[in-house]
Amino acid sequence: MISFLARLFIKNHRETERPEVRQAYGVLCGAVGIGLNAVLFLGKFFAGLLSNSIAITADAFNNLSDAGSSLITLVGFKMAGQKPDPGHPFGHGRIEYLTGLFVSLLIILMGFELVTSSFDKILHPEDTSFTPVVAGILIASILVKFYMYLYNRGTGKKIDSAAMAATATDSFSDMLSTAVVLAAALIGHFSGLHIDGFCGLLVGLFILTAGLRSAGETISPLLGQPPQKEFVDKIGHIVLSHEEILGLHDLIVHDYGPGRTMISLHAEVPASGDLLHLHDTIDNIERELKKELHCEAVIHMDPVMNDDAETQELKEAVTGLLHQLDPALNLHDFRIVKGPTHTNIIFDILVPFTEKLGDEEILSRMQEAVHNLDSRYYAVINIDKDYNS
Repeated sequence: MISFLARLFIKNHRETERPEVRQAYGVLCGAVGIGLNAVLFLGKFFAGLLSNSIAITADAFNNLSDAGSSLITLVGFKMAGQKPDPGHPFGHGRIEYLTGLFVSLLIILMGFELVTSSFDKILHPEDTSFTPVVAGILIASILVKFYMYLYNRGTGKKIDSAAMAATATDSFSDMLSTAVVLAAALIGHFSGLHIDGFCGLLVGLFILTAGLRSAGETISPLLGQPPQKEFVDKIGHIVLSHEEILGLHDLIVHDYGPGRTMISLHAEVPASGDLLHLHDTIDNIERELKKELHCEAVIHMDPVMNDDAETQELKEAVTGLLHQLDPALNLHDFRIVKGPTHTNIIFDILVPFTEKLGDEEILSRMQEAVHNLDSRYYAVINIDKDYNS
């Protein structure tokens, strides 16, 4: 249904990297979610009244909160799609992450309420009744929630949306919780056991866990997480496809919301190259990155002595020393400054955040290793962090 509605109402629906298309998908899924959850609430609430089941009634109000979550998602996508303004020059894309976080908090709240209600039902059990009408409503609810999980997950992957991923998690947890409620109703009906409260507790704990996991996934991009490896690889492929570029480093990706990404990097170019030609190449790469990856790029040129045999030989020797220390370490911006009494060997070391050695230890050990190559050599080292690790 979502694919059909997308073809019907979303212009250029296949171009999901465009901000206006992403926004349209979010609004569409939010509207469909509101309608389906409202219908499920009415059906389950009626079933809860018929059966006198706390688990079914709680599950009904869970769907009501889901309708509210879908409304929040819809409003969030509309707000995130606003154009940049003087107060928010990078746009409003992070509102989508806040929307996903708010949905997650609603899931947690609903789980907590269900846990407390179930404890009360365990302490004060009541008889429940089960009819084919109740069974039909619950089975239909499971099927609808499974469908909602599929379209929310699929759309979330298609448009790379944290809010849609959170909504998909919510739909999946709802599907499982309703299945547990159905099982509890069947067992209670045929065995006479009062397990309604225990099953409600199990559902509540599951919803709490799903909400906490979903909250973690939406908080991460707000705090600043490393970019996806596929995105970094695409950047490297585009930059290094130009023969004038010898290498790249110091890549930093700034995420201001889906479709609103800024990157900066250092591109190594031959020191003997024509400055105007190299500058033109850098401009072309920046435009290509914007066209292909929909990001704003700022590239700094780093001239390197790639045609000096002594520099290359010494660079290989120092790289070997660094890899003896830890193969995960790498260096860049290598150059030599000779003086009458000593030679400065200048380079940067790229250190991943997973590195066990401290920065000071890396510095001291590499300075000692370089000096041992030749007593005239003194290492001048700068530590860089790998923001993509």
